[in-house]
Amino acid sequence: MDAGLFTANNVWMMVCTALVFFMHLGFSFLEIGLTRQKNTVNILFKNVFIICVGLLLYYAFGFNLMYPGDFNGFIAGINPGIAAPENGMTPEYADGGYTWWTDFLFQGMFAATAATIVSGAVAERVKLGGFMIFTVLYVGFIYPIVGSWQWGGGFLSTLSFGEAEGFYDFAGSTLVHSVGGWGALIAIYLLGARIGKFGEDGKPKAIPGHNLPLAAAGVLILWLGWFGFNGGSVLSADPATTSLVLVTTSLAAAAGGVSAFITSFVAYKNFDLTMFLNGILGGLVGITAGADQMSPNEAVIIGLLAGIIIVAGVALIDRLKLDDPVGAVAVHLICGIWGTLAVGIFGQLAGFDQFLVQLAGVGAVAAFCSLTAFIILFTIKKVSGLRVSEKEELQGLDIHEHGMDAYADFRMNQH
Repeated sequence: MDAGLFTANNVWMMVCTALVFFMHLGFSFLEIGLTRQKNTVNILFKNVFIICVGLLLYYAFGFNLMYPGDFNGFIAGINPGIAAPENGMTPEYADGGYTWWTDFLFQGMFAATAATIVSGAVAERVKLGGFMIFTVLYVGFIYPIVGSWQWGGGFLSTLSFGEAEGFYDFAGSTLVHSVGGWGALIAIYLLGARIGKFGEDGKPKAIPGHNLPLAAAGVLILWLGWFGFNGGSVLSADPATTSLVLVTTSLAAAAGGVSAFITSFVAYKNFDLTMFLNGILGGLVGITAGADQMSPNEAVIIGLLAGIIIVAGVALIDRLKLDDPVGAVAVHLICGIWGTLAVGIFGQLAGFDQFLVQLAGVGAVAAFCSLTAFIILFTIKKVSGLRVSEKEELQGLDIHEHGMDAYADFRMNQH
């Protein structure tokens, strides 16, 4: 391979790595914007903890667990420590797309996202210690195991039915977003709703977020970061595929946002900014599985349907008496499933056989992640408790868990 092309590919991948890292700021802004100010420090602490510990765990064994080389069985072998192969810095590695170290860092940024998704769903009532234990186990083991099934050459990559050969998930609608989404769903089920979320009649009550400008900034940062999330998943700077992926990603996001706010207006007779924002994210999650397989028209359709799914998904979560402060389950789980199944409906791989393969992959990940998340969280709940006390929840986790206030000067000036 030409040295200039090898350098261009690697530089593009490093830029994408930075963009995916930047998404963690977007997640943080979105999460604190849609929750109350008394829990801001707690949420920021969790998000910073996730990226720091997630990278260390991925370095220690997650990367080798996810990409084991010759794959054997259901769970790949765990090889502690990361060591570059002899060709790791040359064009012979990864078909000249990038170096071994760029590969590790790009994939490591993805790994932390799974726990970040859970963080938003459990906001305002989870014990910090319990959440940290969950993060270590879920990011350290569960995410790499699921990733190895597809991206590491495991059984999903060879799953076939009829003419369809192999489960397909380009950038992680299932392998990243649904993994986090299943963990989030189990967590909010075991935690229970926040105090005041449901009235005595069982009807949901709105608990407004304290800073919608921050939430909007978070979504726009996430949209920007998705150019790295999906664009980097091309695994090279190939101009044809990369440019198509960026176009389909943007169109699905825009269509998801428009569809969500229109659907919300028809259903509730108001222009809901939070539905608009989550519709954008739903479109992004929905296109992620097949961003390189879709035409622009198909990307718009996938986004439009994702926006409708967001509004219906949020209503469904409320109807089930579950409390998800940021809409993480609707965005990452439900739209993740939609995007994965859409690969069998639209695009170059469309067909009934491929749809069945996609459905089987969704089912396998659902069963494994739900079971493991339940075991981890239920054990934590029984051993040390998963939820803070009523007093701590009412007064805010910032004061009780951290002994500080995110807006100390602002509060002092109010008195």
